[in-house]
Amino acid sequence: MLEIAPADILARLKFDNPWWNSSATNMVQYDDKPRRSTFYSFFKAIEDKSVRRAIVLMGPRRVGKTVMVYHAIKALLDAGVESPKIMYLSLETPIYTGLSLERLIIYFQEIFQHHRDSGLYVFFDEIQYLKNWEVHLKSLVDSFPHYRFIATGSAAAALRLKSSESGAGRFSDYILQPLTFAEYLSFIGREKELVSLTDTKLSSNTLYRYSANDMMALNDEFINYLNYGGYPEAVFSDAIRRNQSQYIKSDIIDKVLLRDLPSLYGISDIQELNRLFTTLAYNTGNEVSLEKLSHSSGVAKNTIKRYLEYLEAAFLIKRVERIDQNAKKFKRAVCFKVYLTNPSMRAALFGQVDSESSAMGALTETAIFSQWQHHQQIELYYARWNTGEVDIVHLHGVTQQPLWAVEVKWSDRPHISRGELDHCVEFVSRNPHVRQPILVTSRTVSDDHLDYKGVAFDFRPASLYAYILGANILHHINDEDQTSVSSVIPPFLG
Repeated sequence: MLEIAPADILARLKFDNPWWNSSATNMVQYDDKPRRSTFYSFFKAIEDKSVRRAIVLMGPRRVGKTVMVYHAIKALLDAGVESPKIMYLSLETPIYTGLSLERLIIYFQEIFQHHRDSGLYVFFDEIQYLKNWEVHLKSLVDSFPHYRFIATGSAAAALRLKSSESGAGRFSDYILQPLTFAEYLSFIGREKELVSLTDTKLSSNTLYRYSANDMMALNDEFINYLNYGGYPEAVFSDAIRRNQSQYIKSDIIDKVLLRDLPSLYGISDIQELNRLFTTLAYNTGNEVSLEKLSHSSGVAKNTIKRYLEYLEAAFLIKRVERIDQNAKKFKRAVCFKVYLTNPSMRAALFGQVDSESSAMGALTETAIFSQWQHHQQIELYYARWNTGEVDIVHLHGVTQQPLWAVEVKWSDRPHISRGELDHCVEFVSRNPHVRQPILVTSRTVSDDHLDYKGVAFDFRPASLYAYILGANILHHINDEDQTSVSSVIPPFLG
């Protein structure tokens, strides 16, 4: 049997790194694609050599991890890093199969006569294709303290679990989420047309305030965002938008359900997992229970518990715990809400929606939660009791008292039929620490400080709130100030 010759491996490395043979930085792929808003904080982490850790870039499939890596390479070259000091390789490439990371580093060293103290940047794309990758990567971090290692991966279940257990202080996890609504508008070139910056509110931090220039057009783009706007490639490709089921379902969802999760966890009944995910996707934004999920999907409850962990680790869903009207958690989480991490997945499975679709309320709520997923340090809950519900509640990390609440609607009706706000009034009466005004999203209505039964309400269109939320969270991420943004965005939207 013939083995792959070292000369062939070296030739492939040179092919994957065209900037080695040219000082022109235009040899880097995807330079024509816009950068994600989180790129700047990601690149700042790469430049910071004071922390001796590998950066592990995780996230759902097709959200732009590889593109972000190439953008980082381009930024390093623009910053004056010599091209022979940067190596990129995808471990999905067959020729690298069976090779250890250290062997690949040795090849890199041999090409340019690098030493252990050379300031190198090494990018491992799709690192989950290497067995026991976390052990190899940790060893490299320890052995080559002057090298900067950056890895990406889509099999998030393995990445999350193993990076936290085996990394042992050697990995810095960085999660790339689907596009925010603000990023989507920027990518299609309509951000400045549809939204205007009004001013900034100064408190313990800076909050950017925005207003809609054309509410109807903003809502139209919000619906487009729900249908396909979470994935950069879908935003730029008419062909992908016309054939979402092929692109999103086959290339994103099915690869995780049919390949990644079964291979990681030894799942034998793939169709069982698929049925459960389909049920969850259809019910995104709604309360579910283990009992009802078991009945509707035909999957045993104990199996469902495991599958829910797998699906969440793979960035397909997000579970939100329930609290009662007194903001108390339940000892046994019998009921909970499940949200798709990207509302576009529902459209790929069940068809696109329009402004009058019955699913718009749940998808609007899903989109709002999708914006919040970019903020890694916040825990959100929903309150539900026999006579009412509040969609989003944030509890203080220490006292566990509710700080603020949001009611998500895709309707202007509650602004007129005030009785629909009674459950919010009841929740505030039982939890006087909740900040007022209570935010209620609408379809088109804006109204500052509406008073009803002694409680102040602030109405904002859901599409505008989604934009404000995403724009401010990303602003604070880039300013490394994620902790403070959670306390100011919902109450103050002026």
